[in-house]
Amino acid sequence: MTKHKPSIPFLDLHKINSRYHKQLKSRFSDFLDSGRYIKGGFVEEFEHTFAKFCGTKYCIGVGNGLDALTLILRGYIELGKINPGDEVIVAANTFIATILSIKYSGLKPVLVEPDEKTFNLDTHRIEQYITDKTKVILPTHLYGQLAKMKEINAIAKQHDLLIISDAAQAHGAKDDSDNVAGNLCNASSFSFYPAKNLGAYGDAGAVTTNDAVLAKIVRSLGNYGSSIKYENDYPGVNSRLDELQASFLLEKLKDLEEDNKLRRQIAKRYLSEIKNEKIQLPFWDGSENHVFHLFVVRIADRFEFCDYLEKTGIGYLIHYPIPPHHQKALKQFSNLSLPITEKIHEEVVSIPLNIGLENHQIEQIIKTLNQY
Repeated sequence: MTKHKPSIPFLDLHKINSRYHKQLKSRFSDFLDSGRYIKGGFVEEFEHTFAKFCGTKYCIGVGNGLDALTLILRGYIELGKINPGDEVIVAANTFIATILSIKYSGLKPVLVEPDEKTFNLDTHRIEQYITDKTKVILPTHLYGQLAKMKEINAIAKQHDLLIISDAAQAHGAKDDSDNVAGNLCNASSFSFYPAKNLGAYGDAGAVTTNDAVLAKIVRSLGNYGSSIKYENDYPGVNSRLDELQASFLLEKLKDLEEDNKLRRQIAKRYLSEIKNEKIQLPFWDGSENHVFHLFVVRIADRFEFCDYLEKTGIGYLIHYPIPPHHQKALKQFSNLSLPITEKIHEEVVSIPLNIGLENHQIEQIIKTLNQY
């Protein structure tokens, strides 16, 4: 986090969301007049609209992205497709929430090194970690770029494994067949945290799937394990998409594809115009498989680089400074040797890339990085 307020902030959510003020005030008025504050018409409409956007049959709104992943895993346990203690393969450099969802479900995370080029789960390593206890591969579409889902699906099919994707940063990303994140595997989780490409005004999340039985169980689990009021089939939790947040997300979803195009346009400029041997730019094949939730560079001396950004007024963040296996919360993994993960976490810096940037700011960012 920067020490002084930068002249170009990493992210100005107020500026980005200001274009919606009129519409959202109207949405809020409709919400007040509806008299339905939980599980109302806005949630139903958003679930239908987001499922259609992703190309899936079902969308279940939940409280946040962590709950979305946890409820999918819990749902498969209730279905008998996973048992407590089974293993889930996951990228070692993902955000800690991905791993926490596995632990909260009574399953065992198996941390696998990422591909240094894409930051996503290295498909060439997966089969080395498959055992008789492996039941799930859980790839993260980190920073907005799709994991190599064709390869992962082929591995899963060969070994009869489920695939659950963490799509919390990849709203709208498409593969080369125009399949959208959320419809590339058995089930996917989304976060609508305010800073996401599709961001709410608080916490919110969703599950997408084409599995009718899983969808029904996930919905029940997020409502105290109940499908019929006061009848509880499972030991569930309270994790429901808020009616007001759903109404706001409906409004913002209309612009998501255009916003993602703009993000890719800015990324193209960075990739073609930042020319500094000290700065390693992210890999991108130029397709729609990346929605650039984040633009993450690598730098050998991160402390010096961040100090330079502070002095020149460029905002930045680090996603993420500490790898999961070095977190106190996951001390059971502290003895693992994960050199690629550790190197990535020591070198990554996220620079501003969002739809609120003006052309002169983009030019200033490029100029500043070239002068480093």
